[in-house]
Amino acid sequence: MFSAGIDAHLTYLVVAVVSKDGELLVRPTRVSVRQPQRLRALLAPYRPLEAVVETCPAWPWLYELLTGWEVTLVLAHAKRLRAIAESDYKNDRLDTVLLARMQVAGLIPRVFAKPREQREQAALVRHRVVLVRQRTALLNRIHAHLHVVGLHIARGKLKTKAARPWLRQVAWPQLSGEPRRLIRSQLTLIDAIGPLVAGVDRRVRQVADALPVVAQLRTVPGIGAYRGLLIAVEVLPIGRFAHAKQLVSYAGLAPRSRQSGERAVRYASIPFSANRWLRGVLVRTVVSHVKCAPHSWLSRYYAEQKTRLGWQAARKLCRALHAMLRTGEGWKNETHVSMPRGELHFTHVATTT
Repeated sequence: MFSAGIDAHLTYLVVAVVSKDGELLVRPTRVSVRQPQRLRALLAPYRPLEAVVETCPAWPWLYELLTGWEVTLVLAHAKRLRAIAESDYKNDRLDTVLLARMQVAGLIPRVFAKPREQREQAALVRHRVVLVRQRTALLNRIHAHLHVVGLHIARGKLKTKAARPWLRQVAWPQLSGEPRRLIRSQLTLIDAIGPLVAGVDRRVRQVADALPVVAQLRTVPGIGAYRGLLIAVEVLPIGRFAHAKQLVSYAGLAPRSRQSGERAVRYASIPFSANRWLRGVLVRTVVSHVKCAPHSWLSRYYAEQKTRLGWQAARKLCRALHAMLRTGEGWKNETHVSMPRGELHFTHVATTT
């Protein structure tokens, strides 16, 4: 089995091929992204081979180009490739050869390469996150203008129609001309983002309703169409995680630990390679779950732990979701879901925005 290293850039690739013994067979060669056939011709004599590329915006089209052509694309976690990232002297040629030789040695930290439909669904839910964050940033700017003159309004109320009369009657007399103009501009942008978020929400519900796995996740109080779809696209296929603790680590719900000799274990921040999309949705789901099902076992556990580490309830929820997805069972309010043996695969549905 041959190995190829591909250093992908916006307009070109640098490719090198090595043998199973690490011998350099194809010296680093620069190929334009507009010449996919040249890339195939360069790799053709060494098939079947494994081609390594770091996570970057270019990997999806390389995946589509090479998959099914006796080439296995290995997606490498860019931040965890310390051998390249922390090198004192690096360039495209050295990086390409090093990627190929690290693959031969089995040292590449792999990332699951989502298929196209799953990538498109992930893009849909993340687009909603971006829109909501932009709206929240604008609301925070308005709050900042109000705080300067000693005014305060509840966070959630400012984005409602009921806040507009309050702004005109209470805030306007205390604000000078420039802050008023800025707030009007920010309100205009907020009004424009609102319909966009609503449109994305409709599309999310449409896609989520077509996926049986999302219906299963929605049996959990606090998980709706959006959260169910986000969890599905970030977690599936669940067979990637043989044990619940692997999913917990992937979600960033298990802090890094350090120990040397007889010293006590020290716990640090969450791993930098954790999936922050998944971590965020699980933490927010716990808050909603406690409101929707205050007497469930998870809510009782949260009540016991919140004075110490409230996010531990999210870790507990993550373990329960792992068991649910492995068994295909729904949520149980009174008992934990049993650990499974089966496997639930992702159902692909084409998504367009």
